[in-house]
Amino acid sequence: MAKKQVKSDAFIATGRRKKSIARVRLIQGNGNITVNGRHIDEYLQRDTLILIAKQPLVLTNTTDKFDVFVNVEGGGIAGQAGAICHGIARALVKASETYKPELKQAGFLTRDPRMKERKKYGLKKARKAPQFSKR
Repeated sequence: MAKKQVKSDAFIATGRRKKSIARVRLIQGNGNITVNGRHIDEYLQRDTLILIAKQPLVLTNTTDKFDVFVNVEGGGIAGQAGAICHGIARALVKASETYKPELKQAGFLTRDPRMKERKKYGLKKARKAPQFSKR
């Protein structure tokens, strides 16, 4: 059985947001970001989401130092962008501990715990109730 070779110069981390999980690999390179085999502009499409995903790289001035390869699944594209941001931040800390204080200060290392509230019985959604009728 063949074993998968992982390069020692790759920094691997996992980012999460809502139902999305992003597995991120940072490799020395020139700033290419690939998400699920496609370029980040093609995958996320909206400028705000691309900006959110790139925030840790911009903050640490490492946009041209690393190539980023991401496999992301679950949730919608907004949650996926947040998961990518979280994963890149964690991978940067593995690459160099000097980035940790500024990433922590900006809040990129904190996993956002907000999740969708569950639906309750007797209601239409989590909080939406059917219209009240007195008679």
